[in-house]
This record gives sequence, C-alpha cells and structure tokens, in this order.
Amino acid sequence: MLYIRNLSKTFATGDTALTDVSLDIPKGQIVGLIGPSGAGKSTLIRCINRLVEPTSGSISLGDVELTQIGARALRHQRRRIGMIFQEYSLVERLTVMENVLSGRLGYVSFLRSWSRRFPPEDVERAFRLLDRVGLYDKANNRADALSGGQRQRVGIARALAQDPELLLVDEPTASLDPKTSRQIMRLITEICAERRLPAIVNIHDVPLAQQFMQRLVGLQAGRIVFDGPPEALNEKTLTTIYGEEDWKPDRETHEPSQEVLAG
Repeated sequence: MLYIRNLSKTFATGDTALTDVSLDIPKGQIVGLIGPSGAGKSTLIRCINRLVEPTSGSISLGDVELTQIGARALRHQRRRIGMIFQEYSLVERLTVMENVLSGRLGYVSFLRSWSRRFPPEDVERAFRLLDRVGLYDKANNRADALSGGQRQRVGIARALAQDPELLLVDEPTASLDPKTSRQIMRLITEICAERRLPAIVNIHDVPLAQQFMQRLVGLQAGRIVFDGPPEALNEKTLTTIYGEEDWKPDRETHEPSQEVLAG
C-alpha cells in the first residue's frame, strides 16, 4: 500500500533528518514511530505527504509515486492521505461541523468551499463521523469551546471525512492526560481496524505504543534501528533507540523517613 525506499532529508542548514529510510506499510496495519526528540519521526510523516520535500528516495502510495508528481497532482493525491496533528489544527472560531467538513475541501469547487456550502451527502457523512467519535451533540459548538480530547476527536473526524487510504498521525496524545490518551489511541485503532486503514503514528509514549500499535519502528538520528512487533521491544532495543538507561520498572516502595514522620 505505502512503499518508502531509501528516503533521505537534509535541510538547507546542513542538518540531516533522515538517512536511507525504507518501509512497506500494508493495508490495515498500524505502525508506531518511536524514538527520541529529533530522531526524524515528524519529518518522516511530513515527507510522505510532502509537507516537507524529501532530498532523495521515493514514496509510493499504491501505484502513484508521490515524489515525482507536480503541485496540481499532489493536491489531488493529498485527498488520499488523512493527517491528524498534535495541536489539532482546527479553526477555533468555526463550529465542530464546519471543521469536520473542511476535510471535504479537496472534493468541492472553490465557490462551495469559500461559502462553506457542502453537498448534503457530505453533511450526512460528517454527522456519521461525529457520531462515531462521540461528538454528535457538539456539531454546532465552536471548536474553541471544546476540551483537548474533544478537539482531537474533531481532528480525527476531519481526517476521516477525506475518505483517506492512509492515515498519518503526529503525536496525537502529547497534550492529553493519560486517560484521554488511551481513549484517543483506542478510537484511532478501532477506526483503522473497521476501515482496514493503514496508519503511521508518531508517538512518544512507549508503553502506549506497545499497547495499541501492531508494529513499531524505532528511529535514531534519522535511521531505522528497530522494526518489529511491540513484544520484541526489550531493554537492548530500547537502549539502541534511546541510549543508555535502566529500563527496569522501579517497583521499590519509598517509605518516608522518620524525620519526615516526626515533622
């Protein structure tokens, strides 16, 4: 479904973000990108839809080579790629429904998009998606009135409104509390399973990635240093990805000192 071959990215500053990255993502598979800050995870995701232009290598979605097409064709191909952002990227002054419908902008004329007049079938689709993400009753609320978890659900619904063939997810839980993070990850994985939708998720929380991802890819300094199932991630591989650390869980109970008790 998605084929990445020998992908590299060097910025104008001379900093290299990716080196010789190759991946195949089959239909329906959910892949978690893990690694330290600056490892190239966000750059990799943004190279796929060419928000960042690769320096070399190839990216193919199905039979379309994304790195070889012009701007007009790229706009068309981006309809096939849904993106969920860490900071939600909603238009705060618009309603929840209007934000979800923005996922259909690539399918309607300029006049319809400018006036925000969408076909009835698009509105019906948006209501179904809001129901699926648990926000049906929030359709007319402004986006800036929502909690962080609700905003991320709107972002998910907006991405799905594109009817994408691939989902790119950039740190979807970074701004959320642990309970909401689990709910959002569960929602993403359930929807991908329902639609057999492949997804690449940039995620910092390793235990969360192990719980919800089908496959983990570890990046270190722009190179793939681990690619396998979550259960294969052990102390050795974690050290390879993140560097030296005592990865054993600290189960020691720290009792307060007598001085603290006396005080």
